[in-house]
Amino acid sequence: MAKKIVTFGEIMLRLAPEGYYRFVQAETLGATYGGGEANVAVSLANFGMDARFVTKLPTHEIGQAAVNSLRRYGVDTSFITRGGDRVGIYYLEKGASQRPSKVIYDRAGSAIATASPADFDWKAIFDGVDWFHFTGITPALNDTVADICLEACKAAKEAGATISCDLNYRGKLWSKEKAGQVMAKLCEYVDVCIANEEDAADVFGIKAANTDVTKGAVNHEGYKDVAKQLADRFGFSKVAITLRESISANDNNWSAMLYDGSDYYFSKKYSMHIVDRVGGGDSFGGGLIYALLNGYTSQGAIEFAVAASCLKHSVEGDFNMVSVDEVTKLAGGDGSGRVQR
Repeated sequence: MAKKIVTFGEIMLRLAPEGYYRFVQAETLGATYGGGEANVAVSLANFGMDARFVTKLPTHEIGQAAVNSLRRYGVDTSFITRGGDRVGIYYLEKGASQRPSKVIYDRAGSAIATASPADFDWKAIFDGVDWFHFTGITPALNDTVADICLEACKAAKEAGATISCDLNYRGKLWSKEKAGQVMAKLCEYVDVCIANEEDAADVFGIKAANTDVTKGAVNHEGYKDVAKQLADRFGFSKVAITLRESISANDNNWSAMLYDGSDYYFSKKYSMHIVDRVGGGDSFGGGLIYALLNGYTSQGAIEFAVAASCLKHSVEGDFNMVSVDEVTKLAGGDGSGRVQR
């Protein structure tokens, strides 16, 4: 029987100019849906897992379209609470060469941000569930949603589920100080922590030595230290850190490290030409959860997660539209991109 995973957060309407048009040039905007935890649920559903996404969405057609965007990939939407007035929006302008991508949020007052603890029956939601995943974006919405997150973590622990969290710091949503306070409480319940070069520093003040993300320099020893500090402080059983070396908006080197409490495992490094990088970290999280739930070794798990995420950078939209076979092939060393006939 497939393992069951629950993810909880906000799914938003993404509005983006076509191709590389700037906001001020655009006459039309393409509409898709996405959000940290929803992206992870879709990844897992595409890998054949039983993935359930929990949120609150309005009963109107835009809310229904968001639900439908998940259903079409097999995500269980039966515990999505309906109500509230609006779906959060984010506008995305795709960067190119030395011009970075830009995101503008229009999410204040969204349905999930106006949710109350009574909207979610966590005991029923976690019945028979093996894994719970959330990100630092969700508790950043407001204090009530942070409290709901805490309730979810407690209920997941009572149900015997493993809990993972992607720190995902968003400076547009809260201060580093507030993030540090709230995430410290939540991290007491977390088993598997996922972070990138900047998250650990922004949220907990834990920095990698001799690393400058703006220059694309990565120091492996520094990240070992970051992972160990995180694990020592919160008792995480595993810490995964993605290592992105940004050469330009279009070209990145991509790798990751997994610390399992005793040893450090580094993945191979991929040189990526990017189609769409939004959701890259979420696809890594989805890949890691899949691999750990399916008994992969630590090295195998980090290779699978990085390969899944590498492929996501070639896919338009937030969701990672790849199969286990495609990820396994890339992780196994076939990154040629040759036509498969």
